[in-house]
Amino acid sequence: MWNFPLFPDQASTFAPAVDSLLAFLLVVTAFFSLLIALLILFFAIKYHHKSVADRRGAVDSHLPLELVWTAIPLAIVIVVFLWGARVFYQMKTIPSHALEIFVVGKQWMWKIQHPEGQREINTLHVPMGRPIELTMISEDVIHDFAVPAFRIKQDVLPGRYTKQWFQATKTGEYHLFCNQYCGTLHAQMIGTIIVMTPVDYAHWLSGGDSESTMSSPVTGLTSLVMGGNTLFNKEFNCISCHKHDGTGQGPSLQGLFGRKVELEGGGFVTVDEGYIRESILQPNAKIVKGYKPVMPTYQGQLQETDITQLLAYIESLKGSP
Repeated sequence: MWNFPLFPDQASTFAPAVDSLLAFLLVVTAFFSLLIALLILFFAIKYHHKSVADRRGAVDSHLPLELVWTAIPLAIVIVVFLWGARVFYQMKTIPSHALEIFVVGKQWMWKIQHPEGQREINTLHVPMGRPIELTMISEDVIHDFAVPAFRIKQDVLPGRYTKQWFQATKTGEYHLFCNQYCGTLHAQMIGTIIVMTPVDYAHWLSGGDSESTMSSPVTGLTSLVMGGNTLFNKEFNCISCHKHDGTGQGPSLQGLFGRKVELEGGGFVTVDEGYIRESILQPNAKIVKGYKPVMPTYQGQLQETDITQLLAYIESLKGSP
């Protein structure tokens, strides 16, 4: 016998809240649709052209009735808005202790980087019960990261970071889709989220899973911060201008991530992922006050995965700016 589930599994903390709101909307819609249909049918039968119904005393308006059928829909809409706003706020408020994982969308695959250095293609391993923060960007066109079992979907944009978080509540494998038409092979841009117990996830990170796509630490696994350190200090020698003591031609990046800086010409900007990426690729777009536009562009020299490593390294820098 065929088994077609009406809804996907509820596998995240968001799923019950989203499904409850959807159920409320379906019940309200069904109730009023049925009510209106029955009233139409009733009046069509009662007042058809050959009926003997008394049509005298017809009125054009009835203020109490109009107030009732205005107030009830208004109250329902307010309830739906407040309920939906609460769910939306929860889905967009990322816990401070969330595990950050970087996702790059590309025609037609998902490239994923873990903080420990693990890289995956079209597969994402996560631990159950821990908030996961996804920092996402596209290398080409607009994609959309969607996991029905988690009730999440978020556009992944070229040139701009977007974020989405979730907390899985059940172990297992769940479908990952691109929900935005992105070209010829859009239908093949699919993947799998593998939710593991914390113990199994730690074992997988250490290279103990034979199906893992990563190297174990003893065979040269490089974390995002370590990779960014190599790019910043050795390969591109960024440290020659961005000296930690602030004496270089560019501002020191010590403790700068997440702070506001004043710009030449006025205004302030928060040093976040988007600003750092823009400063690497378009260094003259927003220049920090007190510094000259001498930084060259690295457009075409860095892939999104390289920028991800630089972001992780800069975010890891401690100390006062």
